Amino acid sequence: MSDFPDPLSFDCVHDFFAHTADVYPERAFVEVLAETSGIYGITAGEISYRGMSERVSDLRERYRSAGYGVGHRVGMLLENRPSFFEHWFALNGLGVSIVPVNPDLRSAELEYLINHSEMSLAIAISDRQADMRAAGAGLAVIGPDDEIPEASTRATIQSGTRESEAALLYTSGTTGLPKGCVLSNTYFLNCGSWYRNVGGHCAIGFDEERMLTPLPLFHMNALACSSMAMVAVGGCLIVLDRFHPGTWWQSVKDSKATVVHYLGVMPALLMNAPVTELETDNSVRFGFGAGVDKKLHGPSEERFGFPLIEGWAMTETGNGGITVCSKGDRHVGTSNIGAPEPEVAVRIENDAGGECGIGEPGELLVRRNGPDPKFGFFDRYLKDEEATSEAWRDGWFHTGDIVAKCDDGTMVFVDRKKNVIRRSGENIAAVEVESILNRHPGIEVCAVAATPDPIRGDEVFACIIRADASAGTDSSAFADALMQWCQGQMAYYKAPGYIALVDKIPLTSTNKIQRGELRKLVENLRNDPGTIDARRFKKRTAA
Repeated sequence: MSDFPDPLSFDCVHDFFAHTADVYPERAFVEVLAETSGIYGITAGEISYRGMSERVSDLRERYRSAGYGVGHRVGMLLENRPSFFEHWFALNGLGVSIVPVNPDLRSAELEYLINHSEMSLAIAISDRQADMRAAGAGLAVIGPDDEIPEASTRATIQSGTRESEAALLYTSGTTGLPKGCVLSNTYFLNCGSWYRNVGGHCAIGFDEERMLTPLPLFHMNALACSSMAMVAVGGCLIVLDRFHPGTWWQSVKDSKATVVHYLGVMPALLMNAPVTELETDNSVRFGFGAGVDKKLHGPSEERFGFPLIEGWAMTETGNGGITVCSKGDRHVGTSNIGAPEPEVAVRIENDAGGECGIGEPGELLVRRNGPDPKFGFFDRYLKDEEATSEAWRDGWFHTGDIVAKCDDGTMVFVDRKKNVIRRSGENIAAVEVESILNRHPGIEVCAVAATPDPIRGDEVFACIIRADASAGTDSSAFADALMQWCQGQMAYYKAPGYIALVDKIPLTSTNKIQRGELRKLVENLRNDPGTIDARRFKKRTAA
């Protein structure tokens, strides 16, 4: 629809949504599937753009009367419910920033988030309101349908701009305390603009797109990419409470999804499940995500019948520095993340600060071409100028991700810089070792980290949760068999030098490994009598 304004022509997310609601009032904006309805105890079905707009307008006036506006932050522990959008759009229309809260957080984590963000109010589901009050020490906490209390300090400005703070999104905290990423309205509007205009393999149109996502609204993917993409074309967003492998294909069919969003763990779990007719009984054109196991990428597409479009972005970059396999050869089975669009500049830098050549792994640096290198990126880390400056040193955003450039200008993702294990001069990507080990039939899931070695610098340490079928096997026998299997699956130096069989692995709410906690776990397990020293198997000539 060529006469539909670009999202970046609006001042804020609220105005962007309000315009789409005016153009497509009868279209569905969100849908709650029956399964999600039962889990949350809310009404199933669709909410039209008109219906959502009316709710937003009513809430906005109530917040305005209570004195909320620019300078206020409001916490939102509402899971993936439609009420999240009602309050977000209403508050955004007044210039209020939202602080999405991970519902898995507990007392100490909530206390940190509340105090660090200095939120003025919190909206929470009923069974978490007491926890928020206990952590907030005087913080006003209400339910999504409750009366809105007067703001402690009435705002003098009650409208936002493109530069205004729209959300404070906290990183997963895989290392150290979570950082609060300040995100402007431009950040969100640009996400919608990018998705609407990128085209190619992940083109979306105005013919009533329907996007299904199981990702949480406290995560940049669902909050910024999925939501803004659908508003940008008058599409419908179907947000699940989370990913349920056993009912995923039923949800895909019931939702009539044309696009699905995924993380790498999802295809792996689905490929391990029995084949069902539902897998191909759907209207999906493509999946969009990141982190699919390169050896499962092709088989997944063949089995499920639609392409998985891999991309790369961070909370900090938004879609201002995104790369995606949207054009040309997608290099399936190589961990390729595509090439940058013309407006995005990239540099791959080695440890000495020089630019890497073709095929040479190095840290990915990104910025925007043009007069504003930070356009579409996060504004800053809240209350952490040092970390902001360090991330943006020399005019480039340092991602901490290791990639390698291909001959055609696309890039291959290797691993997080901090996850690279340096053993006897060889760089070993933890994610690659994990990907291989996770294919072993006796392993449910594993996580790999470096542990110091007096001779080789680092050694590979694997924390493994065994699959039920192997749980009764003697630990030493299991480790011996695993190491023999590894000899046919990976270079000898990449195989684990130490193996610890554990009951749990530290994960974030989006099933990413908490690398900081993993390193602490490995440090504690290194001298544990149950840890198995498997270094004797690591020989170049091992049979």
